[in-house]
Amino acid sequence: MSMNNPISPNHVIKSGLCIGCGSCVAQQNEGAKMAFDCFGQLVPTGPQQWLDRPSKTLSQTCPFSPHAPHEDQLSVLNFPQARHSNHLIGRYERAYVGYSNQIDIRANGSSGGMVSWVATTLLDLGLIDGIAHVVPVIAPSEGQPLFQYRISRTQEELQEGAKSRYYPTDLSQILSLITATPGKYAVVGIPCFIKAVQLLRNTNPVFKERIRYTLGLFCGHMKSSKMVESFALQSGIPFQNVATLDFRAKQSGRPANLYFAKFSLKNGQNREYNWELLADGDWGAGFFMNSACNFCDDVVSETADISFGDAWIEPYSSDDQGTNVVIVRSKGLLEILKNGIHTQKLELKEVNAAFVQQTQDAGLRHRREGLSFRLSVIPPKLALNKRVSPAYDRIPISKRISYRLRYLISFWSHRVFWLANKVGKPLLYIIWAKIIGKIYHQLIYHRILVATLILGFKAALIAMGTNLLLSLVIMKANAVPEQHDPSEAHLVIRALVYPFLFSMILTPLFIFLRKRNQHTRFFKGLAVLLLCSIFIVELLLRSSFLLTVQYAVFALISIFFLNFFFKKPVI
Repeated sequence: MSMNNPISPNHVIKSGLCIGCGSCVAQQNEGAKMAFDCFGQLVPTGPQQWLDRPSKTLSQTCPFSPHAPHEDQLSVLNFPQARHSNHLIGRYERAYVGYSNQIDIRANGSSGGMVSWVATTLLDLGLIDGIAHVVPVIAPSEGQPLFQYRISRTQEELQEGAKSRYYPTDLSQILSLITATPGKYAVVGIPCFIKAVQLLRNTNPVFKERIRYTLGLFCGHMKSSKMVESFALQSGIPFQNVATLDFRAKQSGRPANLYFAKFSLKNGQNREYNWELLADGDWGAGFFMNSACNFCDDVVSETADISFGDAWIEPYSSDDQGTNVVIVRSKGLLEILKNGIHTQKLELKEVNAAFVQQTQDAGLRHRREGLSFRLSVIPPKLALNKRVSPAYDRIPISKRISYRLRYLISFWSHRVFWLANKVGKPLLYIIWAKIIGKIYHQLIYHRILVATLILGFKAALIAMGTNLLLSLVIMKANAVPEQHDPSEAHLVIRALVYPFLFSMILTPLFIFLRKRNQHTRFFKGLAVLLLCSIFIVELLLRSSFLLTVQYAVFALISIFFLNFFFKKPVI
């Protein structure tokens, strides 16, 4: 891509596109570092000169740079001979659903234990010397993060980093360590982090030689560190007493898709809380979402050598031990999995792209169709190199409601939490989160009804304006100097009444027919019936033929606009 206008770190930060991966910090020697901002998101900090200086290197390696290749382009470079290609899950050799048969590995993971099994196998086979992954910080002091990246070199160290961590971390120190320490490494990360690593591997021979494997994680979105503080607040736990947190604690008999947060306190106690009972515990609502996630289109780590997610469909989602979906792109890793299946260390069944898409349906919809909406309505200041184009009109209105509301929640949750703590009233955030959460759930549940009412209201307003304008034209054309015609008032009244009359009758009918997926000919038939009734009513009221025709025109205009808007997709 053209490098005529290279970007600086501040270009990315001020556009709300910094995901906090730390790649830019790892490549500089000017004293920059990663630090939490006031919203609990990691961003690069350092000398102002470095932050403002455009850099070709940054432009080539930042995962949200408009000059960096997108995921499809990277995949063609890294997996040119891939057996399959799919527009939603990328290029791949094979896909599986299943889990590790090693009970300790599966029990210690958030899902089926496949990430830990593959990482452990790579170490056991001597294919890598260490693996970079996220682990809890031991006894964190105030101001320290709860989790950080570390390079593990034994199976015991590796198990300390098992489980999902919905908490911001960065790669800067790990990347610097890999640069300084020769060896063979694997990196575990979410899609944007893996993309950053692949961009580094494609531009820096040291990373190309030393990072041998990338293990990607499916991702809904990145949360800020404030989510943990909010959970602790709602659980009645002083945040300074929290040692660490298991975001998805397993329990026999409890479905894997029922999230329980397990707090480990510094005094040795443990407490569990159901995410569903927390004001901001609905993942899909977007509380504390990193702003860059609104403009990401990769759910399944398409650039990773192998990627792992949860099988969020039945019967797998009800399994209390968890089940993985695995997408393999590296032929070498595919052979390792085949051997694991052959030796019964793995219980895996091959699946197709449609199955994988079904397990991640909501995330893929939000990242593709939802991204198309956001690019249309709230495009970032920095141009993006994305596979998704803006498309507002093609998106059904009910989905626009969902996407807009999620964006507003993701935007305001950071700010309301910050303000509530700033004024010393953190419970104000909880009250706000409960209210906005209820509004969100009601609108999502009734979004078809709401969308149809909006369409009917729009049609009524436009028809009313058109009718009113027409009635004024008619009165002007029939005006007689110094003579007042009482029928003029009736003309104006009917110009205003008919659109709302038809909207009140036809909108509920349309909702009824939509729910039953019946053809709109019933809607049109009733519209004709109502139009005929206008003639009958006007004749009974002994209106003149000319006025009857005028009123019928008002009715036709109302029907036309209602029919026009109701043809638009609602769901």
